[in-house]
Amino acid sequence: MSGFEQLERLVVVAAHPDDETLGAGLISADLAGQGWEVEVVILTRGENSHPGSPTTTAEERAAMRARESAIAARLLSPSIRLHPASFADGGLATEHDALVTTIVDIVGDGRRTLLLAPWRHDGHSDHEAAGWAAAAAAVRTGAILAEYPVWMWHWAEPEEFPYASARRWSTNATVREQKAAAIAAHRSQIAPLSSEPGDEVLLDGAFLEHFGGADEYFILDQPFDDALDRLHADDDDPWGLDDRWYEHRKAQLLLACLPRERYGRALEVGCSRGSLSTLLSRRAGRVLAVDASEHAVALARERVPSSVDVAHLRVPDEWPEDRFDLIVVSELGYFLSPVALERLWVTIAASLEPDGTVVLCHWRGEVRGWPLDGPQVHASAEKSGELPPVQARYRDDDVEILVMTREWIATDA
Repeated sequence: MSGFEQLERLVVVAAHPDDETLGAGLISADLAGQGWEVEVVILTRGENSHPGSPTTTAEERAAMRARESAIAARLLSPSIRLHPASFADGGLATEHDALVTTIVDIVGDGRRTLLLAPWRHDGHSDHEAAGWAAAAAAVRTGAILAEYPVWMWHWAEPEEFPYASARRWSTNATVREQKAAAIAAHRSQIAPLSSEPGDEVLLDGAFLEHFGGADEYFILDQPFDDALDRLHADDDDPWGLDDRWYEHRKAQLLLACLPRERYGRALEVGCSRGSLSTLLSRRAGRVLAVDASEHAVALARERVPSSVDVAHLRVPDEWPEDRFDLIVVSELGYFLSPVALERLWVTIAASLEPDGTVVLCHWRGEVRGWPLDGPQVHASAEKSGELPPVQARYRDDDVEILVMTREWIATDA
């Protein structure tokens, strides 16, 4: 597949043990042979593959499938690293946030990572849940997302396959033989557990025909993550901006750190429901408050004064054309991927007036489900070389504030 030349790491997400072999065995073996780092995240133990088995328990089936996946991975390449998880087989649809966190923790900074996951429309609830979780993780980490079908080959007519957005991975006979051996390692799925009713073969020869050829197909579609929008849809004030002392105290600390009494044009990036935007309007002639959540923007528009404009923008890819002498980024940086955060600094620098001020303000605690935390966000800004130097810093156990400007305004004293 073209377009992946700058990548060097493959992370394969599987809903059940064997999905990773069936849907991505060729590419895993091929790239591992080329020196890529290849990791496989198996979200369930596959214990419900034979729920009516009279000869095995769920725990025995889980242990059996774990052994089979380990053997299959070694047959594809001894360098492949497995990350088994233990979500309930058949229950992934209710575990979206936890699935995303699991995948994000493994991918981390995904700028040089290809993330393969089950297709979001594969026709199996666990596969689709794994695909949607990987799509969100791709947004948060900056990984390139591709999706592999498994059950689609069983139910879809040829004209239903999305060829326009699909890419083919082709390889040689040696790698095909590796995949065939890996598929055979999943014996509990391709052969009966016993001759008893309930122990029948699950993946018959007709089904396996789709996975024994020289090619694998992957669907390229836009990754998607609506976590913050859902958060605002479920709760008008998800962060407790109007009630929590932390939020009141942080806002007052931020305002106290501003080196100027007045600003002409201010931008708040990540305004949520507009609480800080309203306070900034008392220090600036005009404020533009932006947020990626449509629900948050709607709430902010109902609350802010007339001197505040509110816009729905997904930064850094969407950005206002104006220039500003104050840009505030508060509690937003860790909701961007590492590579998107670096683009944010470049974008801010391009729209900042020469004597303008940039203020960064972030919580210093652990952030689950995203690859960065507050201190890492601020370290990224300081290392970027794009922003003005840090002229003032406030830090306590909860919050850190950086004030970055080239021209510090002297007091009247």
